[in-house]
Amino acid sequence: MEHTVRLPDGGETTYEVDESIPFAVATLVTDGDDLLLTCQYRYPLRRWIYDLPGGAGSATETPSDAARRELEEELGVIATVLEPLHTFSANPGRTAWPVHLFFSRGTLRSGSADTTDPSEQVQLARMGVAELDALIAQGEIIDPSLIIARACAAASGLLPPLGA
Repeated sequence: MEHTVRLPDGGETTYEVDESIPFAVATLVTDGDDLLLTCQYRYPLRRWIYDLPGGAGSATETPSDAARRELEEELGVIATVLEPLHTFSANPGRTAWPVHLFFSRGTLRSGSADTTDPSEQVQLARMGVAELDALIAQGEIIDPSLIIARACAAASGLLPPLGA
């Protein structure tokens, strides 16, 4: 949506702001010593990347309900423990919606993945924290939600310090 705004110096300009969704969610999932990530083909990048299970929330659900739904749709798992981790703005210059990050630990129950959307080809990727840290250091992890979730989980004591 395009907005005409008055700037702090009194001037006016227009901003195009993405207000297409109310919020997004992503969850960093632990299963024993492993992290459960998604590996998805991202057309804008024309490559497969590691990222977190997540997606858009709707106006009729809470962020935690959306995170639970996305976990089951993308990985086929149901989290028994889902903790808020951090909320951030992915692109504060162009998007109005926040990204709610969650952390899941504890027992996972089997659910059913939704494989009906041809644009979402999601593969489960299981990896250790040390491997994730190495991929981050090598510049192979480019998804901001995954990088932020890893850093916040370390800062909160939920995962070992970065590079440990």
